[in-house]
Amino acid sequence: MQLQADGTDRFPVLAHLAYDVSDPFAVTAVFSHDGRVLARWSLDREMLGDGLTRPVGVGDVRFRPAVTGRWEELRMDFYGDSHPDGGRHHATVFAWAPGIAAFLRETHDVVAPGTEKIGVDDFLAEVMSGS
Repeated sequence: MQLQADGTDRFPVLAHLAYDVSDPFAVTAVFSHDGRVLARWSLDREMLGDGLTRPVGVGDVRFRPAVTGRWEELRMDFYGDSHPDGGRHHATVFAWAPGIAAFLRETHDVVAPGTEKIGVDDFLAEVMSGS
């Protein structure tokens, strides 16, 4: 993947995507460069898939398809804290769209879309215990 942050040129970053059935709606993305973790995001799995075909997101995370030359990419825009001048920190990650699609197909083999379940009783017990 490639990262472009606050007006810089793109540079390569290593991205590790993970899927855990205990949080079936999410994909975890960890971005690193030169052995340093730059960011860790929990992404909505359905939104990630939708972003391959159309613009999605209105808040801190936004996805949309992008074509750069002959490459099909997924453009992921991440917005952070405000600057003193009123702007916001902003980073864009460009991923090879067929790779993201393949990863999502593998997650669908584990938990098919529409069959996700969350242990609501366990969640409520955790919230009530103050954890």
